[in-house]
Amino acid sequence: MSQLFVADTVRDVITVSGPDAVSFLHGQLSQDVTGLAVGTSAWSFLLQPSGKVSALVRLHRRADDVVDVDVDAGYGEVVLARLNRFRLRVKLDITEPVSTPMLAWRGAGAVEAAMAAGGDVLVGWWAADDAADGVGVTLPSATESGSVTATDVDTLERLRIEAGWPAMGHELTDDVIPAESGVVAVAVDFRKGCYTGQELTARIDSRGGNVPRRLRRLRLGEAMAVDDLVTFDGKEIGHITSVAGATSGAGTDDVALAYIARAIEPPCDVLVGGRPAHLEDITA
Repeated sequence: MSQLFVADTVRDVITVSGPDAVSFLHGQLSQDVTGLAVGTSAWSFLLQPSGKVSALVRLHRRADDVVDVDVDAGYGEVVLARLNRFRLRVKLDITEPVSTPMLAWRGAGAVEAAMAAGGDVLVGWWAADDAADGVGVTLPSATESGSVTATDVDTLERLRIEAGWPAMGHELTDDVIPAESGVVAVAVDFRKGCYTGQELTARIDSRGGNVPRRLRRLRLGEAMAVDDLVTFDGKEIGHITSVAGATSGAGTDDVALAYIARAIEPPCDVLVGGRPAHLEDITA
């Protein structure tokens, strides 16, 4: 990705603070919270005791005993309820979710551009492409300047799908396990101690990471829609979870994400709603 994009977006932010804030979060999240240095950030899963996903969140350690937890807009209450469920005999405060404007930077040089713009720069907006992605926090609005293209929400969504990054309510629901999502490498620390929901994630990793289905990308010259069935050789192999049309930013085709049965290895041709489509590995 040679072009640099910046777009206005919103995330729900919860702040956990107090003497037990870090140790409490360390026991609830898949990421190593105690090892997170002040001023740095990281992605993490917040899991159900069964090991299925409650939320994919981003952590920002603002001080020794203060951690911001941000999540896709509309899912702050889910995170708050899940944290409060296991909040027992600990000295900490958890705020209500705050809808917080952020700038989403995407593309080569994004981190440098975000730093130059000011505000906190958090871990890559998406990590499934190059490493040079970032986000400036609580800045007023995106402005077009030099090589930076101020883009809209639809284009940002297409970039997310192109990168294969899962979104809450689409690829991430309470029926999904982390290993299916494709982001375990950036959201799970397998060296840390126990945390709620760890057993399933650790067991799958110890067995080679094999899961019944994996998140894949599809391309189709005609319109696709969420929930369209994906078939191969007359058999249902998945359904569309997110889609962006050809008018959503650069691109002449519809691009989509879907969980596809493990037995189907991309690249290959499939059918989406009975129409020819091409199945791709997200890393390609």
